[in-house]
Amino acid sequence: MKGFKWSALLLSVLVVQGAFADVRLPQVFGSHMVLQRRKPVPVWGWADAGEKVTVLFNNQTKTAKAGKDGKWKVSLDPMEAGGPYQMLVKGKANTITIDDVLSGEVWICSGQSNMEWPLAAANNAKEEIKAANYPQIRQLLVKKDISLAPKDDIEGEWAVCNPETAPRFTAVGYFFARQLQQELNVPIGLINTSWGGTHSETWTSREAMNQDSELGAVAKKLPATYEEVIQSGKERTQALLEKQQGGLPTAGEPARWTDPTFDASQWKSMNQPGDWEWGGLPTLDGVVWFRREVMIPEGSNLNKMTLQAGSIDDRDSTYVNGQLVGSTKGIGPRSYNLPEGLLKPGRNVIAVRVVDNSGAGGLAGPPEQLKLSGERLDLPLAGQWQYRVEQVFPSSFKPGPNTYATQLFNAMINPLIPYAIEGAIWYQGESNAGRAYQYRRAFPIMIQDWRQRWGSDFPFLFVQLASYNAGNGNSQRGSSWAELREAQTMTLQLPNTGMAVTSDIGEPNDIHPRNKQDVGKRLAAEAMRVVYGKTGVSAGPMFDKLAVQGNRAVLTFRNVGSGLMAKDKYGYLKGFEVAGADKTFHYAKAEVQGDSVVVWADSVAAPVAVRYGWADDNSEANLYNKEAFPAVPFRTDTWKGITEEGKFGK
Repeated sequence: MKGFKWSALLLSVLVVQGAFADVRLPQVFGSHMVLQRRKPVPVWGWADAGEKVTVLFNNQTKTAKAGKDGKWKVSLDPMEAGGPYQMLVKGKANTITIDDVLSGEVWICSGQSNMEWPLAAANNAKEEIKAANYPQIRQLLVKKDISLAPKDDIEGEWAVCNPETAPRFTAVGYFFARQLQQELNVPIGLINTSWGGTHSETWTSREAMNQDSELGAVAKKLPATYEEVIQSGKERTQALLEKQQGGLPTAGEPARWTDPTFDASQWKSMNQPGDWEWGGLPTLDGVVWFRREVMIPEGSNLNKMTLQAGSIDDRDSTYVNGQLVGSTKGIGPRSYNLPEGLLKPGRNVIAVRVVDNSGAGGLAGPPEQLKLSGERLDLPLAGQWQYRVEQVFPSSFKPGPNTYATQLFNAMINPLIPYAIEGAIWYQGESNAGRAYQYRRAFPIMIQDWRQRWGSDFPFLFVQLASYNAGNGNSQRGSSWAELREAQTMTLQLPNTGMAVTSDIGEPNDIHPRNKQDVGKRLAAEAMRVVYGKTGVSAGPMFDKLAVQGNRAVLTFRNVGSGLMAKDKYGYLKGFEVAGADKTFHYAKAEVQGDSVVVWADSVAAPVAVRYGWADDNSEANLYNKEAFPAVPFRTDTWKGITEEGKFGK
């Protein structure tokens, strides 16, 4: 009996002890983290309702009581840069110990793939990584996640910068931090929350989007569960295929699609090369056939012909006049040698079976790489291709970050709030280029949304899109990338913003320029001006005024610095165009005259408008100030653009 009493007493003690839940912290807090200097530092987490929680850090002791929902928060007093320190968080049942904590400058690093791009893939990666021994630079890499509702925690951990960890650092963020650390001599913390290929709308909260008439309509479409997303994806894809091609083909039908005599006149068409998700098959993973007829002139030399297809996402089987000429798996350029006699003068048919397992699909290389070529013949193949879907993979219905708006805000931004930060750097816009006019509103809405939720108009610095031949766009055909850059420039109207121009460091055939060093340095230069009070020039010349004198347009600029210059060994300015009242642009001559640029074209007697760097690939633009910052691309006209009708969700 006595033994029973003692056992019961021991059991009751264990039950009482087990009733206390451990005090917890979100994963934004962890060993090796950097806390923001000179600002109050919120520390928060969860415990039992009513439980007292004590936080000890750098000679400060703060206490809080958990609310009915189990949440608690304290605010550490502002502190100067320093460390390493230890943080203790004590509850009734446990104590959390966080070691090697520094106080310094904390920056959010966000956007799509050019921000996500790791140091391991940047220029001179091997040498950069070997030298990346900066123990006062740290990164919190936020694991990719999506959510239909706001979450309160992330997955991720802080890492100290050294040659072992540096390869996984955001390259832009690393070079930005390295420059700041050298100039400020304080620790720098980077919170890397980025995801390639994403739209700005998925980084924006539902509440912020609801305040805009256009974006609010999109936010209202947000479903309650991902089961609904998958089901609606199936229904949407089925309806699309029924409309486009009467459903999926029968089992034996695709075998006939390589036959040059097959009648494909009822097939739909899309522009290739290009991502088929933008060409008419949104979210589709699966098997798609592309066909094109090629007319070869009589008398053509058809010796040693090759079919070059650039990169294909992900796997292809390529047929010419019914014969398989090659098959390749994985991203990378294709070049298939064609047997002698396979091509003939007159009509020829190319059929490409493309298998895409995830993400973008289609012929993905630059337009100039898609061609038939030989000793004396070069036939470009970029343009309209007929297409038909053979198979749809289940992954087509799996939700992605762009399936609905707000998902990345919910999962990868909201849980970070209200962690104390100095500001944010942002590299994104490529995925919004088709809706550049709407970006004029969507981008500022996102910035203001973040600021409101952090409770501060914190500095927001961003990278203008680099030069890249996305669709061969220019002033004659229109350029979505130029219009997106214009939208980014307009965003500088918001306070505490800065922009790094990168038209000179892009790669015409690669959307991911490897030169992330200069991107980081230019962002750091803007940070030194916007945030840290450094005087001097931190960006390139920006168009101010246009005056017409006869057949010449005289342009004046801001941010001239110590003077304008052409970055050209012959001193010639490039990238300028001029138009008269007919709105037809002509390549123009231009020269620096003091703090102005004079522009003219012999074929334009009365200039009305000037454009500079107005093209997808604007790498030839070479106006700089003498501080070596490139000029901001611009146009003086407000004529209708090609993206005015582009809307999110359409």
